[in-house]
Amino acid sequence: MQIQYQATNFKADQKLLDFIEKKLAKLTTFHEGISEAQVYLKVNKAEDKENKVVEIKLHLSSNFLFAEARSGTFEAAADDAVEALRSQIARWRTRQGISG
Repeated sequence: MQIQYQATNFKADQKLLDFIEKKLAKLTTFHEGISEAQVYLKVNKAEDKENKVVEIKLHLSSNFLFAEARSGTFEAAADDAVEALRSQIARWRTRQGISG
């Protein structure tokens, strides 16, 4: 799976990118047709403690899945976004009649 990253208002360190890559790699166990992921990392300037935003757009077969999560850390937001995508993949597989 090819992963593209875009960080807005900051420079993401390699440790964070590796963490997200490892989380996304686990999604391929649920669907092997994931070809690409676009990851957007943002820091909102709000006073809120949960100002880290992770948006992930997955390309699978002929469809796109999207999830956005907000948390106090990028790692927690990435966990939430990947879990949302895992649920979406499961629902998509059910609609497509794919078992397993």
